[in-house]
Amino acid sequence: MRLELTRRGDYAVRAAIALASADGGGLLSTRRIASEMQIPPRFLPQVMADLVRAELVVAHTGRSGGYRLARPALDISLLEVIRAAEHEHGIRTCILRGGPCDPDGPCDVHDVFSHARDALLQSLGQATLAEVALSRSRRLESERAAAS
Repeated sequence: MRLELTRRGDYAVRAAIALASADGGGLLSTRRIASEMQIPPRFLPQVMADLVRAELVVAHTGRSGGYRLARPALDISLLEVIRAAEHEHGIRTCILRGGPCDPDGPCDVHDVFSHARDALLQSLGQATLAEVALSRSRRLESERAAAS
């Protein structure tokens, strides 16, 4: 079990937050998302393709195209975004043995880490993009006020 996101997962979360923060749900270009969220522009199209494939984001092609959320930000969890990008395939590595945990003889910490993983997944499943975007907006406003 990893307790951190890959870069791809990190960038997917950031891109989704940018879309959730978009005024009026308008289209955002990859250039704008990359700039606002400090994501390498060359890598962002791959991440956006993951989000489109997962039906979390809709792509609009053309000169004035861009991306928008497929559903309201309140209806998209962080877990959905992470799963769209992480491609984990459900293989769990044993913390002590470094390979899959043996179901017939699990390691000594198997139950503890399984419960922790389940709690993390539940928390990510309950956190919505709308909540995270609002928190980000408040933090940015506070930083702007402090800088004035």
